[in-house]
Amino acid sequence: MNFEYFIAKRLIKGKEHKSSISAPIIKIAIAAIAIGMIMMLITVATGVGLQRKIREKVATFNGHVIISSFDNNNNIESWIPIKKQQDFYPEFNSVEGITHVRGVATKIGVIRTASDFEGVVMKGVGDDYNWGHFEEYLVDGRLPDFKENLNQEILLSEHIANRLGLKVGDKAITYFLKKNVTANSRPNIRALEIVGIYNSGFQEFDEKFLFADIRHIQRMNKWEADDVGNFEIFIDDFDKIDQKGQEIYENIPSVLDSQTITLKYATIFEWLKLFDLNIIGIISIIILVAGINMITALLVLILERTPMIGILKALGTSDWSIRKMFLYNAAYLILIGLFWGNLIGIGLLFLQDHYGIVRLNPETYYVNTAPVYIDFGYIMLLNLGTMILCLIMLLIPSYIVAKISPTKSIRFQ
Repeated sequence: MNFEYFIAKRLIKGKEHKSSISAPIIKIAIAAIAIGMIMMLITVATGVGLQRKIREKVATFNGHVIISSFDNNNNIESWIPIKKQQDFYPEFNSVEGITHVRGVATKIGVIRTASDFEGVVMKGVGDDYNWGHFEEYLVDGRLPDFKENLNQEILLSEHIANRLGLKVGDKAITYFLKKNVTANSRPNIRALEIVGIYNSGFQEFDEKFLFADIRHIQRMNKWEADDVGNFEIFIDDFDKIDQKGQEIYENIPSVLDSQTITLKYATIFEWLKLFDLNIIGIISIIILVAGINMITALLVLILERTPMIGILKALGTSDWSIRKMFLYNAAYLILIGLFWGNLIGIGLLFLQDHYGIVRLNPETYYVNTAPVYIDFGYIMLLNLGTMILCLIMLLIPSYIVAKISPTKSIRFQ
């Protein structure tokens, strides 16, 4: 057995160790490591979780890259149609990493009830639309089915439904303006049936979008059956969105434009980037505080064992060998702190993930509950990083061993 490790193990298991003057200081140091690890786990899990959840919601409503006609000039409503007969539809084979392409269209309208009205944006979707994420957002009813004949089914947000006093099964009388409005022109009127109500928690989208069959917009705009307003592209790696956005732009006809959601919603994504700086800053401060506590504990341990250090030196033990004994001791204390920190921290994250205990204001954070992202990769990195950085910080105070004189320390009381 390693000599330094053997002595450190005897020091740790010694009964006098538990009743020594250093015992409360050691407990405080262990508690600091545990609390620090809990805070780091929560900071990373909630920070990354919020980033991923908001990105997911924006992509659910818009895709990762939006292909539209230059003639639409970034209007909310799709006036100029695009033919579905494109090289990139339904499979975008010229660019790797594309998972899905769908054709959609939008039209501005007004839902009117007996006592109130609300402006909305009808998003027309077809049988190529992936409703995967909306199953999570559905709060009442079911998702509409647009695969068969044209029907009046719509998916309405809970925000709009509450404002207008509508529920599943009600008819939403909706008015849409025609493209070329004249004094005598009458709006297009649709009696749409609410079959489902959703709540994504993203207020910016929930307060305006309803989902209907794209064939309604095609008829109102007098488009052909293969006309859409724009295409929404999904990629498999969000971290490559800028690169893929450029590749997509280079592989579409020159009459079409493309825009990533990071550009379309630049304010939101710039705000999300600040989370990375906040996470780094918080982790740095926590590790610094934990390291200082461990330095204090190590110094107390060294001073408490001064006679032992003198005896070991008198027997010919090197300074570095004695320093290693105390570093082993400190590593053991750090591991105890990390164990309890991980146990409590991961437990709290699982509780939040399953029960959503901590609630957030969706108008500020775009989500109803604090989302968490649990990945054992970053958990291992946090633990290894904390252990290594704390031990590096302890190398300097452990140098005090070299300053202890054998003759004076043996007499030290």
